[in-house]
Amino acid sequence: MTIQPAKLSDPAVRAFVSAVNAHDREGFLALLAPDATMSDDGSDRDLADWIDREIFSSHGHMDVDNESRGGRALVARYSNDTWGEMNTRWSFTVDEDGRISRFETGQA
Repeated sequence: MTIQPAKLSDPAVRAFVSAVNAHDREGFLALLAPDATMSDDGSDRDLADWIDREIFSSHGHMDVDNESRGGRALVARYSNDTWGEMNTRWSFTVDEDGRISRFETGQA
């Protein structure tokens, strides 16, 4: 059963999923710490390039199936125009200011 974004436990992760699903690039970027990093399938990626390619230019969407670690780890069905739908895992590090300093994603 899908967890609605508004019901996700961690406020930063909740806002992240909501921004992805609303295609709100500006809101998404506001959630990230200035030096935020990310990885995809275990390889660090250029954050700006990755989010443009994998989320915003390809209409990314997350349907969260499960959360753990206080809402900072998700299993979600992620879809975009490039790859279609796939089962993915997401892990978030949130700094003391409540901004995401790192996220990791990949095939679940």
